[in-house]
This record gives sequence, C-alpha cells and structure tokens, in this order.
Amino acid sequence: MPRYMTQFAYTAEAWAHLAKNPVDRSAAIGALATRLGGKLISLDYTMGEYDGVIVSEGPDDITAMAIVIAAIAPGHVRATRTTRLYSPDEAIAAMKMAGTASYSAPS
Repeated sequence: MPRYMTQFAYTAEAWAHLAKNPVDRSAAIGALATRLGGKLISLDYTMGEYDGVIVSEGPDDITAMAIVIAAIAPGHVRATRTTRLYSPDEAIAAMKMAGTASYSAPS
C-alpha cells in the first residue's frame, strides 16, 4: 500500500487543551485511518513550522486525503502538508523509466 507523510500544526487552542489534559492521539488517529481503509504507521511530534508528523498507509490518494480531511474537520489543526512516500524499489523503477526517455530544455 502507498505510504504518506502528513505534517500537521495544531491551533493555539488545541495546544492549550493538550497542555491541561495531555493525551496520546495515536489511538484516535489510528482508529480513524482504519475506519477509512488505511493504517497508522507512526505519530511523532516535532519542533518548528509543524507540530507533528503522521506516517500512514492507504490503498490510494483518495483514501489518504479522506483521512486528513476527517482528522482536521473538528478545527483543532491549523495547517497540514501531505507527501506521498516512495519505497526505494518504487524510486528505482521510476529512475529506470526516466532513463529510457529524453527531454530537451527550452532554448
């Protein structure tokens, strides 16, 4: 199944609630992903522009998008960025395919 990395940033209000009532959100996001046909691989928190990263699997891009939409619908997330991840085997297959093509830059 394709894998996806979703970076997310909480709202200030979400952080205020979490600071008063710390909770591991892994089970909730994992259950949501499962209900929609995906699977949570990991949930990790970060520092910087985004507050955390979720790595998940899903059968297709539509499922991955549905999981993100459902997860942010309550309004506690202010930003997301989802990136499709490719295995080394997938990347090598793409490199091999690209190696058979030629393309001229604009002149």
